[in-house]
Amino acid sequence: MADIYVTGSNSEMLSGEISGMLCGRYIEIRIHPLSYPEYISFFDLSDSNETFQKYITYGGMPGLINIAKNEQAFFDYLKGIYSTVLLKDVVARYNIRNVFFLENLARFLSRNIGSLVSAKTISDYLKSQQIKISPNITLDYLYYLCSAFLINKVKRIDIIGKKIFEVNDKFYFEDIGLRNVIASYQPGDIAVILENVVYNHLRIAGYEVNVGYKGGKEIDFVAKRNGETIYIQVCYLLSDNNVINREFGNLLEIPDNYRKYVISMDGLNAPNTYKGIEHLNIREFCLKSLKNMIL
Repeated sequence: MADIYVTGSNSEMLSGEISGMLCGRYIEIRIHPLSYPEYISFFDLSDSNETFQKYITYGGMPGLINIAKNEQAFFDYLKGIYSTVLLKDVVARYNIRNVFFLENLARFLSRNIGSLVSAKTISDYLKSQQIKISPNITLDYLYYLCSAFLINKVKRIDIIGKKIFEVNDKFYFEDIGLRNVIASYQPGDIAVILENVVYNHLRIAGYEVNVGYKGGKEIDFVAKRNGETIYIQVCYLLSDNNVINREFGNLLEIPDNYRKYVISMDGLNAPNTYKGIEHLNIREFCLKSLKNMIL
């Protein structure tokens, strides 16, 4: 007899297990929280700014459908899931003793979405908070949080040389609602929340995702699937020429013909191209068919 483990982020962020014959090998099936189109269908809602705001605030856990429809009840439910994941899937599984540090690490990551993170930068930050933890222990704890499917590590890639950088990764949360309860949700977090939502959508759609670098400039996401590559920049609003030049300019410097996008919350009537770079409203982006999404 051999075990087939179905692991991933299901409605309760817990792992399932199926027994069967498979010659001693394991199959991992990744189950994500609801995508935005799935969220609309599951909760019997219509696409609107209000619906999208709920999605990026409370996330895509299906169990929310059974909760009284008020903010406190939603966040209490999500806190319960977070506590379960932390205690059962991390603390108990890895015999964690320093739970205080584990919680501080999760909180640090929730507040630094989209920022380059290394074990040293985390250790230095914690030292400033009078918490002394070695970089090696920090790396272990990051691995534990990733293995519980609470966070995802995204490595950087040199767009020209195709080199994968071994230091300074980025981390995104599997469910944005869980991120928001850990970070104590603030509307001012909207830019990093949108970046996390775009990352999750790409992963659900089957893309392999990296952070791109070229000549010292960063591309938020380099996404690859079935031999095709797309480049994506994410921002809140294209509020002025400086923002426009930064977001579109980084993409314009990439010397290949793969499709390139800037995704923001600007209205659906905003210009849809800039010097050949396509602009998408984030709701439009998230509503695209996941199975056949060809951007």
